[in-house]
Amino acid sequence: MFDLGWSEMILIGVVALIVVGPKDLPNLFRSLGQAVGKARGMAREFTRAMEAAADESGMREIDRTIRAATRPLSYATDRLRETALGPSRSPSASTIPPAGTPLTSPSPTPAPGAAGPATQALSAERERQRAEALAAAAERRAAEAERRAAEAERRAAEFERRAAAAREAAAREAPPTRTDETA
Repeated sequence: MFDLGWSEMILIGVVALIVVGPKDLPNLFRSLGQAVGKARGMAREFTRAMEAAADESGMREIDRTIRAATRPLSYATDRLRETALGPSRSPSASTIPPAGTPLTSPSPTPAPGAAGPATQALSAERERQRAEALAAAAERRAAEAERRAAEAERRAAEFERRAAAAREAAAREAPPTRTDETA
């Protein structure tokens, strides 16, 4: 905060000892500690009030949306954990229902392995999205393979063209060979 080193703190202590005196120095430090404690308490209270105001205005939901966009894997695992534990046991939810909410017993839990219609619909939707993502990835790989093949063909044609040009240049520069027709 103030970036005071040990030498500066010793200098301040010596000046305080000379100005205040050894008898009143402990009282000064005690008062100073209490003032710092009060300032920290006020800062903590201010932070809590700002967080509460952010929760009321919907900033927490915006923060979740931004985190979901920047870190989808960790967001997905957090949401999965929240779903598995239930909203009342998730770290961000309160365990006390709001005032005026009737107290009801929890609904019976389904048998292990049994999935409700909402879960089945969600599974089907996720499977469809996964199939679409796999198909899109396969299309991208096929397009990339076609692009690479076309690039390889272009390079081969360029190599053949250069090789033919080099052969022609070599044939022009080479002295004509004599063929002995009389023999």
